[in-house]
Amino acid sequence: MKLHAVSRIMAFTIGMLATSICIADTQVNVVGLFSNKAVVIINGGKPKTLSVGQTSEGVKLLAADSKAATLQIEGKTKQLGMGQAASVGGNSTNAISSVTLYADAQGHFVSDCQINGASLKFLLDTGATTVALNSGDAKFANIDYKRGIPVQVGTANGVVTAYRVTIANLKIGAVTLSQVEASVLEGGSPSIVLLGMSALNRLDIKRQDIALTLTKKY
Repeated sequence: MKLHAVSRIMAFTIGMLATSICIADTQVNVVGLFSNKAVVIINGGKPKTLSVGQTSEGVKLLAADSKAATLQIEGKTKQLGMGQAASVGGNSTNAISSVTLYADAQGHFVSDCQINGASLKFLLDTGATTVALNSGDAKFANIDYKRGIPVQVGTANGVVTAYRVTIANLKIGAVTLSQVEASVLEGGSPSIVLLGMSALNRLDIKRQDIALTLTKKY
């Protein structure tokens, strides 16, 4: 009887281990882009150069140019730009969205985003309570900020009027956030979008050297 019980426990354990292996995530970071080639890091390994049509560790390069790579990861197609990342599980319910940013020479994390479909530059700013953008960028992103709640805020240029609004859709690489609180400042400041805590609180942040990976929590 004891031998029988041990056998059942071992079989259960092996089955659970096999299940865990089957649904393990495959994480891909794009660190280089060329015509018909891309340099990728798969599951934290060493950088690999893939040519179009080539497959490595379940990741196939479908297309690539200097702007983006189209990859098939665990049967799912993802388009990633330079410095962006995706984590996809074998089970479709395990898909995780993430993006990797790289610090510039000043140590700042500056990259591209889309606000309501409009392409804008942003600076990651943990000191900003909300996402912040100037009124020109808000208009470009089709935000009717004058319908927001007016507040007075202090800036390097003195006290200015800002409007509390909600961004319907904020996209950074493979990460998409909906209904994000933001502040729109009248005039041309800030010169680029500040990615503040109203967005960052919804992301897991992991830094390794000059790389900063943002993974969507909810």
